[in-house]
Amino acid sequence: MAEATSPTTSPSPAVDVSGLVQSLGDAVVISDADGRIVTWNPAAERIFGFSEAEAMGEMLDLITPERHRRRHWDGYAKTMRTGQTRYGTSLLKVPALHKDGHTLSIAFTVSLLFGADGEVSGIVAVIRDETERFEEERRLRRRMAELEEALGTLVLA
Repeated sequence: MAEATSPTTSPSPAVDVSGLVQSLGDAVVISDADGRIVTWNPAAERIFGFSEAEAMGEMLDLITPERHRRRHWDGYAKTMRTGQTRYGTSLLKVPALHKDGHTLSIAFTVSLLFGADGEVSGIVAVIRDETERFEEERRLRRRMAELEEALGTLVLA
């Protein structure tokens, strides 16, 4: 196995980044500077329903709801132009599309990829399906509102 070294660490086994991406439980989606999907791991297939063959080379519109596309592409273009994202390491929570058409609630972080020339060459997103948790929170909020209303009715009676 190859050894990796850096000025501040001793030799250690090299990391198989491709194998890591393939084995992660979270989706890893990498898009190029134009917004075409260039990496789509098995977790992305599980979450979004599209096979790697179906997703590769497609635009991110594949998983972006129609009503969010303009804002998405405006931000994407600005990031490609400036080499900066306003989100940094923030966890983003947005709706997304599944292959069968239903809406997902996803949470993700993004990181910019840079080419040898220092220009942004793409974006990597690490994505988690939060749909079940989001729906449970919505049910709990609804139930709390019902209980608060019932309590208010009892107090007034």
